[in-house]
Amino acid sequence: MTDDRKPTGVKRPPEMDFTALDAAEGMSVEPVTQWHLFRTRFGRHRLAMVSAGVLFTLIALAVFAPLIPGLKDPIDPLVDETGRALNLIAPRADFPFGTDQLGQDMLARVIYGGRTSLQVAGLTGLMVATFGTLVGAVAGYYGGWIDNLLMRFTDLVLSLPLLPVAIVAAAWLRETFEGREAMTLAVLLGTLLWGTLARIVRAEFLSLREKEFVEAARAAGARDRRIIFRHVLPNAISPIIVNATLVIGVAIILEAALSFLGFGVRPPTPAWGQMAAEGGRLAVGGAGAWWMVVFPSAALIITVLSVNFLGDGLRDALDPTQSIERK
Repeated sequence: MTDDRKPTGVKRPPEMDFTALDAAEGMSVEPVTQWHLFRTRFGRHRLAMVSAGVLFTLIALAVFAPLIPGLKDPIDPLVDETGRALNLIAPRADFPFGTDQLGQDMLARVIYGGRTSLQVAGLTGLMVATFGTLVGAVAGYYGGWIDNLLMRFTDLVLSLPLLPVAIVAAAWLRETFEGREAMTLAVLLGTLLWGTLARIVRAEFLSLREKEFVEAARAAGARDRRIIFRHVLPNAISPIIVNATLVIGVAIILEAALSFLGFGVRPPTPAWGQMAAEGGRLAVGGAGAWWMVVFPSAALIITVLSVNFLGDGLRDALDPTQSIERK
């Protein structure tokens, strides 16, 4: 018969309160989630935060332009009380951005021009992210002849001279799809720019498909489609988001270049590149209308810089090797 009585004179050590100890030492006792890590890293990138605010403001102005009080029509010419057209009026109180050679309000045209440029950039980024991810995921996951076929096609797309091909295709598309230049430009640029993302996604899938969690999913009977979209793709989402963000900046520049060369959006529909081209011709031609090239060019530069800084911030925030201090 055993004696279960506690030995006398021996005191049990008190229970350790680790929560109170961590709180006293200033350590966090809450679990750190991936969303918390992303938010903390992104919040420390001040340029990215400012850029996100600038982009949000530009998008809001473009989307809600018809609701802005006092904003004039971007197409209708302005006239004074005597019926004389207000052509090439320098910036002043009633026309903060001045007027163009047709008497159209430049402030309204810059805001509405953001609709065209941001629409082209957004649709291009969506197309690149979708098509590049699908091609890279299939090539990297299956390998073999499928990989060779898709990557040789990707090499063909990447070998095309971007600007000459875009100029020729845009000239043909303008005549074929007149009045829908923004949509056709987005499709054209998305078709030409997806190759780099496809290679990045392929490299990620080649690395991830041999991981233990993929083998476990196969052993559990998961189909290839489920493994690709539910297990592998979420782990490769960081480079996809970053590359798609940077492609948006490239698309804005290419749309502006095509419009500058006369192969973009047709007047009188405003677009930043088209407006900068027309303003540059007037400024060089001796009209002295500096505001016609300064304001659309400034909007273009600010947008591209904001997109690039936002891409840098997303890259740093989504980098798993980055660490944050526990507070």
